[in-house]
Amino acid sequence: VPLQASGGGLVQAEGSLRLSCEASGRTFSSYVMGWFRQAPGKEREFVATISGSGGRTALKNSVKGRFTISRDNAKNTVYLQMNSLKPEDTAVYYCAAGPVITVTANYDYWGQGTLVTVSS
Repeated sequence: VPLQASGGGLVQAEGSLRLSCEASGRTFSSYVMGWFRQAPGKEREFVATISGSGGRTALKNSVKGRFTISRDNAKNTVYLQMNSLKPEDTAVYYCAAGPVITVTANYDYWGQGTLVTVSS
């Protein structure tokens, strides 16, 4: 399923951004959606995931209380609301779609990534 991520940009520390990831196709609600990020020189890491219905979510510990994942199945879109951003949140953020909730990178489909830069 093609995924198109957007919403990245440059923001000052303590600022907010909302990332969006739109999927094509009619089966969006059947997919678990995830957000991952990759900072320069580092491996890709899990950020958040949400079940197909939206009723179950999981977040990386360091973003709990600051980030929220949600989805709108009518719009085939998953969101990552990021508040109180820190310079260490700087990374390329990727959305992904897969069959089960997991914090590993075991997702079937990946978007192209959107860059988030947080200045201090």
